[in-house]
Amino acid sequence: MPKDLVIVESPAKARTVSRFLGDRYEVKASLGHVRDLPKDEFGVDLENGFKPKYVRTSGREKVIREIRNAAKKASSVYLATDPDREGEAISWHLVQAAGLSKLPLKRVVFHEITSSAIAEAFDNPREIDMRLVNAQQARRILDRIVGYRLSPVLWGKVRRGLSAGRVQSVALRFVVDREREIEAFKPEEYWIIGALLAKASSQNGGAPFRATLHAIQGKKGRVRIGNEAEAARIVADLEKASFIVESVATKEVKSRPAPPFTTSTMQQEAARRLGFVADRTMRVAQQLYEGVQLDAGEPVGLITYLRTDSTNLSAAALAEANKFIKKQYGPEYADRPRTYRTKSKLAQEAHEAIRPTSVERTPESISAHLRADQRRLYDLIWKRMVASQMKDALSDSTTVDVAANNAPSGTGYTLRVIGTVLKFPGFRALYIEARDDAEADDPQADKLEPLSNGEALERREVTSQQKFTQPPPRYSEAMLIRTLEEQGIGRPSTFAGIVDTIERREYVTRESGRFKPTRLGTVVSEFLTKWFPEIMDPGFTSGMEADLDAIARGEAEWVPVLEEFYAPFDEQVERTKNDAERVDRNRLVEPTEEVCEKCERPMVIRDGRYGKFLSCSGFPECRNSRPLRITASAKCPRDGGDLIQRRGGRRGRTFWGCGNYPDCDFTTRQTPLEGPCPQCGKLLVERGRGAQCTECDWRGPRPEASDSEEPSAKPETVEV
Repeated sequence: MPKDLVIVESPAKARTVSRFLGDRYEVKASLGHVRDLPKDEFGVDLENGFKPKYVRTSGREKVIREIRNAAKKASSVYLATDPDREGEAISWHLVQAAGLSKLPLKRVVFHEITSSAIAEAFDNPREIDMRLVNAQQARRILDRIVGYRLSPVLWGKVRRGLSAGRVQSVALRFVVDREREIEAFKPEEYWIIGALLAKASSQNGGAPFRATLHAIQGKKGRVRIGNEAEAARIVADLEKASFIVESVATKEVKSRPAPPFTTSTMQQEAARRLGFVADRTMRVAQQLYEGVQLDAGEPVGLITYLRTDSTNLSAAALAEANKFIKKQYGPEYADRPRTYRTKSKLAQEAHEAIRPTSVERTPESISAHLRADQRRLYDLIWKRMVASQMKDALSDSTTVDVAANNAPSGTGYTLRVIGTVLKFPGFRALYIEARDDAEADDPQADKLEPLSNGEALERREVTSQQKFTQPPPRYSEAMLIRTLEEQGIGRPSTFAGIVDTIERREYVTRESGRFKPTRLGTVVSEFLTKWFPEIMDPGFTSGMEADLDAIARGEAEWVPVLEEFYAPFDEQVERTKNDAERVDRNRLVEPTEEVCEKCERPMVIRDGRYGKFLSCSGFPECRNSRPLRITASAKCPRDGGDLIQRRGGRRGRTFWGCGNYPDCDFTTRQTPLEGPCPQCGKLLVERGRGAQCTECDWRGPRPEASDSEEPSAKPETVEV
């Protein structure tokens, strides 16, 4: 009896799905896309309704042949690619490339690889949704048009070999605009004045607490002390004042748990907590989704589909979580089913959030079967989902205003202290969402002793501290992804690629875990913003995403959407070619303190085919150049050799490797830091604003020797 053929994308997914379907089905993997636009030509017929020219993806000929032959012997062909536009397009391309259109085809969609989800999908097959396919085609063609038309403009006006993208260029603009804000920022001095006080009536004076100056008699609004002289006058006044409790107000404060993960929030939290770049997060999540072998040696899908912008949870998942919480933590921790609304402008609420396929598979129960990255990410996903269904945390927040009277100047002052006491942990017993800055985390304030109106207080000391306002922070990867999502730019499947692209093109670098635009990135962004303001406008890009969504819903046709975009864009391309001046090449290079030994002009760092090198600023009159080697302050933890910055891999990313290679093959992608690990004495590397060891599990603040915002690396030049 002929078997039914099931086609999925990856071998790992094929193994997991095959386990649930049994011997009646033959499951094959397409290995992703089998067709795409050609790499060596434009591939879009602009004169014939933007008709794409698709070619087979390199290396897929054997796969297509095997699928075609298996389909001929099958009674039915089930297309079980991923449940999004990309997956729908892969199924459609499979049909076209393998010639399956005349066979009995059934499209099945499941958001988790579990027995029940697969059974339901196969009981309710449908046809390929051409609305989703056309939305994906429109995106692909739109990006091809922008890339192929803009890149040559950059070659002619900025530098050869550059490229531009519709969405990536907007992300680059965010980074460049933030850098401009930082450069234009003028810090303002201010002073914080406080007093260490204690209950005068308590034995031994009572436990001291610190109150901060909150109001000055006769001044309205926020108190701002702008200079040292003014601060000194107030301190002198307070040192001779008497202190008395003016008011005490206590209120109950509720804090809600964070919603279960979307793609964006998962990438953000993995970056903050685990130090994962978005691409790494998605690779690990894909493994958890496609299946991991557990006790019985059979693969099991551990999480639901990883590309989603919805915070919804299925009724079954809500019921299971509620039951688990009652059993594990007690009924007082279980809440009625919680629902959340996503902040994304273009969220597809029909989808489901990223969650464990079963909350009964606790991280501890399957830890032994997971690799380190899988274990850490699964732990995050599991805790986030379960905590999202637990009750609010309850705290008592007490605000005490203290009057400082009888100051020599006759001025009245009010100081304030806020104490918070956690009464019921609720979801906090399991999980607390991280913040982009360590200082923004959610510490509990000290508990205050009971205080009463009119109660006298004892002054222990009065202090003043100089501060300066800070510029807005550079974007971390988490912050940039959150901004893209909130602005409606890109989709869940594209966030990782956007960040990866601007970094791989060397338009941005990472310093202390934050994105800083390179000179090249700044010039490219400024040029595109001046000559292609619509392409670089976040609102316009978000509007294009809305148009693509309308195509996916069947509310718009894809060809008219492309026609509306292309005509004005093409005019602007031609105008820029004719009117824009070429960018001064000296704007693209980094100055150094090196001096050319031939003509004594400054040496600059330039980019070449094989990476960065030192070149005379007098080029082309003086063609003196030499290699550039960037060496870390720390040494290789294996053999003590120099750690040198290199570039490699299929994405061309930078990494640090031992200078004694190939005798020593030590590498790390994190920037090495000065100072040994306090636990094992090995190498410390950057982890956000902190440090972590490459050998043991130690994590903590950076050593004082590296307590700066700049990477602990120094450029050197070597003669070869």
